[in-house]
Parts: sequence; C-alpha cells; structure tokens
Amino acid sequence: MKMEVDGNEAVLDLDLLELPEVPASALKSNAALLESLFDQWLSLPESNRLITTLLNEAKLKNETLNNLSNLSSKGLPPLSPKCTPSPTSLNRPATPRIDLCNNMKAASDDNIRQFYFEHGRPAPQEMIEECRFKIYELFNDYGEEAGHLMHMKEFKFVTKEVCDLPSFFSKVLFRKINNNENHDYLTKDAFYDYWINKNLLTCDKATKIYRILKKPELDYLTHDDFNPVLYELLETHPGLEFLKNTPDFQERYAETVIYKIFYYVNRSGNGRITLRELKRYGKTLIDAMDQVDEEDDINRVLRFFSYEQFYSTYCQFWELDSDNNFLIEKESLIRYGNHALTYRIVDRIFTEIPRKFTSKVEGRMSYEDFVYFVTAEEDKLAEPSLEYWLKCIDLDGDEVLTRHELQFFYEEQLHRMECLGLEPIYFEDILCMMFDMINPKNEGYITLRDLKGLGSSGFGMSGILGNGGNSGFGIFGTSGCGIESMRLRASAIIIWHVIEEKVKSKSGKIANENLKEAMVRSSR
Repeated sequence: MKMEVDGNEAVLDLDLLELPEVPASALKSNAALLESLFDQWLSLPESNRLITTLLNEAKLKNETLNNLSNLSSKGLPPLSPKCTPSPTSLNRPATPRIDLCNNMKAASDDNIRQFYFEHGRPAPQEMIEECRFKIYELFNDYGEEAGHLMHMKEFKFVTKEVCDLPSFFSKVLFRKINNNENHDYLTKDAFYDYWINKNLLTCDKATKIYRILKKPELDYLTHDDFNPVLYELLETHPGLEFLKNTPDFQERYAETVIYKIFYYVNRSGNGRITLRELKRYGKTLIDAMDQVDEEDDINRVLRFFSYEQFYSTYCQFWELDSDNNFLIEKESLIRYGNHALTYRIVDRIFTEIPRKFTSKVEGRMSYEDFVYFVTAEEDKLAEPSLEYWLKCIDLDGDEVLTRHELQFFYEEQLHRMECLGLEPIYFEDILCMMFDMINPKNEGYITLRDLKGLGSSGFGMSGILGNGGNSGFGIFGTSGCGIESMRLRASAIIIWHVIEEKVKSKSGKIANENLKEAMVRSSR
C-alpha cells in the first residue's frame, strides 16, 4: 500500500489497496464494522470534497426553487428551470448525436450553391446569349482586317443600344473598359468581359452610372467624377454648340450642373454621393439625363441642364459680386432680386445654419453656396429647399416652426409696408392662411413633415418662405419696385393663393372666414 504525504494531510491511494471482497450478508450482520468503515471513508479528503460538492448543488437547487415560487407569487412568468430527467426518460434509448462538422466536411462542394457574387447575381443564360449575339454582331461589322476593333467615335451606338445609357457616357465607359489607357480602339472581348462578366447587364441604371463614374478605390461619387460626362455633353449636344469657343463658360456651366446634382441627390450634404443616395434620390437626375440625350433644345430640361437657368444664376452672381473676387458678402446678398430678402433672413443665411459655406472665407459666400441658395429659393417645394428654409426660420433649432418664429421674420415686412404707407396685412391673417393651407398635424406648430405634405398643390410656398419676384410680401421679403406695384402684389398674394388653392385642391375645404376677412382687408 502506498501513502502520499502532502504537508499535514495524508492521501491514500485507493487503487493500490488489495482488500478481500466482503459479502453483503456479513456486513448486515456486523453493524459495528460497517459503521467503522463508513467513518474511515468519511475521514478521507476525497470523500470530504465529494460531500461538499453535493451539498452545494443541493443548496443551489433549493435557492432556485425558492426564487421561482417568489416570482410566481408576484405574477411574473417563471424562468425555465434546469431540465431534470424524468423516470420515464431514463428508460428511453439515447438519441444518437449528429456530428455536423464531419457531415459538412463530407458534403461535396458541388452540392452547395454559390450565394455570394462579387459583382452581383449573373444574368440568365438566355439574356447573356442575346447580348453576346448583339455585341458580336456590332463588332463584326468592322471586319477581320480591322481585328474587330471599334473606334471610340462608333462606341456611342453601343452605349445607347447595348448599355442603355445616355450617349454622352460613351467616352467615360470606353476609358473604363480600357483601364483608363489612351487607346482609341476597343475589342469585343474586352467589352464582353467588362459588361457581361462583371454583371452590369442586369444592373439598374443607377447602379450602372455609379459603377462607371466612381473611382475604383472609393465607394462614393465626388464632384470630379461627373466632369467627363458633362464635358462630353458640352462637346456633342447641339444646344451647347455655341459654347465651344468659350471654355470659361463651359467650365462654369459644368460646375453649376454638378452643384445642382449634389443639391438634389446628396442629401447628407457631405459632398459624397453613395449608391444608396443615387438610387433613392437620383431618379429625377437619371430621367433628366435621358431627356437631354434626346432633346435638341437643352433649355427644356429644366431641373439640371438648362442653359438659360445657368445663365440667369451666373449673371445674378456676377452683378452681386461688386469687387469681382468671386465671393459675395452679406450686404451684397441684400440686393438679390431687387431687395427681395429681409435683413433678418440674410443674417440667418450668413450664420451658415441652413448650410455651411464652402468659401473658407468668413462672412463670404462662394459661387457654389450661391447656386445652393438660388436653387432653394427658386424651387421651394423640393425637399432640400424645404429643409433649407425651415432651418433658416427655426431659431431655436427644435425642427418646428412656431408662431413666435414666423412672426419674428414677418415683423420686418410689416415695418416695410408701414413705411411705404401701405395698408398692412396683419400677421394673424397670414398665420391663419398658413395653417389652413398647410393643415399641420399639430395646431401649435409646423413641422418639416407638414411642409412636405403640401405637394404640388400647396400654398405656393412663396407666401411662407419668401418671394422670387412673382408675388408680393412674404415672411422673408418682397420684390418689385414702386408703391403701386407693391400694393397690388400685397393684395394679390392672398387672393391669388386662395384661388390657386381652390382650383388645385381636391377637397375644396380650404377657404374659411379668416381667409375671407384677409381678402377683404387686403383689397382696401
């Protein structure tokens, strides 16, 4: 027998004991011997550790049962107790365990379908074969002597018919396929590999434009990414042919179009258009690109590409830029639209609360900032414009317009009318009209959601957010010159918008007694 001594504690190696087997009948007849053996077993360290462990488990189980009973008495759902085997489950045969790891390793790779595609899910085989036939047919027209190479000038047809993109995307797409190398020819295999193998065939148009324009190392579009397509538009569109000898104006036109694109599409305002933004807010832009590709008169494409709009914006900026440093100060913006803005709203614009200036010169507005301002002023019903003007009026930054904030900006208008000897249009009348026309969800204030709900049949927004020269007094300012002209417009702003709303509104429940009183007052 082997004894191991560890400090003051002796450990008996039970495996080395060679004791004779004692029958159970002998133990029952000799109770004293059995008790002596049990006392010796209790004295062993291993026995002490075993008993302590069993007691702790029993104590923990009792505490759990007590907690469950307390929860039940309080009306709370009981926690799931530890699963204990029932007497019937002890006799049930054990369920064989399934080794998933071994089964997965044993499975053949051919049985697992591919679920991730780097360039998107490939097109159906029928669509691929149809596109392949069209590509090969177009390239084979150039003959074997030319090696079936297509020149950049002939690639416009492929861009429109095969790729379903505007023709002024041909150069940037051509360079993209050639890895931006200065080659004037393209092989059919290179085009097939780019368009089919990278799965652009099944992409929506927004995704195609995004992947063609963006730089490979970036996951967003910048201002510079739109330059190639706009300069090709300037070179090829018949409505812009007269600008070929004026490169300075070509550059300004391209800049203005890009600023407007980012105004409407880049809602985050960080100068980076993501694929998500282009898909969500770029439908109008894509439609305008398709329209300008088919329309010879570029001025018919109003939102982005109209040359007349660019000319008007640029001339206004040039007139306000008195020192010709391509920056506008606060005193100059006051003269915008023949003093159409009030001092208070101009102060808010130059606090850069509605939008941070890009000029990097304190107290100065750059041409890009001016384009954003003019677009917000001319297209007030667009969502970016509503957000722009709401930030201007929202003095406390809580994203709602209250009576106090609206009245603060109207006080200066009221003072103007009094100085000119005109019958004042009281703020209460204007306020009633606003709330009747807008019909806000909460009667105490106006939210951005309320303004967005106006739609195209709204209050004209010029009566709320100012005037660009078509109507009379608003909260932000007035336009026109001469007392009689201003008086007529002051009367017309209420009457005209009421008539306009009656015609456009589907419900026809807009006018009320407050509106009638305001109309009578303004006509005096």
